[in-house]
Amino acid sequence: MKRREVIKLIGGAAASLPLAVRAQQHDEVRRIGVLVNVAADDPEAQTSVAAFKQALQQLGWSEGRNLQIDFRGAAGDPERMQAFAKELVALQPHVILTRSTPVTAALLKQTRTIPIVFTVVSDPVGEHFVESLARPGGNATGFTNVEFSLTGKWLELLKEVAPGIKRVAFIFNPKLAPGGGSYYTRLIEASAPTFAVTPTVAPVHDAAEIERAIGEFVREPNGGLVVLPDATTLVHRKLIVALADRYHVPAIYAFRIIVMDGGLISYGIDVVDQYRQAAGYVDRFLKGAKPAELPVQLPTKFAMDINLKTAKRLGLNVPLLMQQRADEVVE
Repeated sequence: MKRREVIKLIGGAAASLPLAVRAQQHDEVRRIGVLVNVAADDPEAQTSVAAFKQALQQLGWSEGRNLQIDFRGAAGDPERMQAFAKELVALQPHVILTRSTPVTAALLKQTRTIPIVFTVVSDPVGEHFVESLARPGGNATGFTNVEFSLTGKWLELLKEVAPGIKRVAFIFNPKLAPGGGSYYTRLIEASAPTFAVTPTVAPVHDAAEIERAIGEFVREPNGGLVVLPDATTLVHRKLIVALADRYHVPAIYAFRIIVMDGGLISYGIDVVDQYRQAAGYVDRFLKGAKPAELPVQLPTKFAMDINLKTAKRLGLNVPLLMQQRADEVVE
């Protein structure tokens, strides 16, 4: 082979190398860990993760081609949260998506280097997940599910649908709720006088305690329930709905799925949409962005949903104006 031909061959190979490298990078399989606080087969978890995958696909990531997703569901069990967190970190994914405060805390105990995108977290600064909302500063950032006026809104809507309420029990698991429950309870206690209701703390840890707490609370009349958003109340949502029906006590929830399961009324974020937004952050991390550089996103929209079938069973007449304001009405 002539010298000129050798030079041309080498030069051609060198010129084509960057394209090959770029193609290889584009097709490289990236690994994402996903850990949620409910069971992996929970309908809401399935719907939310499906929306997350769809959003990723629109951004150019798809399972079986350039993406592998390791999905775990803790079913409301704190020990499973810790075990699955350790398991996912051992897999060394490029990014981890979490749902809820205790799940995020479990992951941050295992890693301070793998990027974490959290969803449905109430107080990331108070829980020391981030240094500030604007400048997270570590390996975690994501999306919150509350703002300051939310607890007052729960009481307002509960009184609107059931004006006779004078007592309110707020149900939560202190092991799984933000700040051991204090994040929400202090806000509710501050709002309660405005709506002329007496607040009662009802901490629960399992199904038996839920039955006992609600059974004891309804011994006196004119009561209502505020079911706070944590893994225990979400996992046992059908039990809580059934008890509210049995005792004819109005209750408000944080998640739409509970109204679909027969709950009276809900007011809170669109969880599925938050997973779609989280896909955008995951995409940016897969492309080299750092969690410390992306601010924590506050919710901008809350939805109200009403189940008129449940209202009828409870003997409640939902005001027409309230029905018109609702994002979804189950009839």
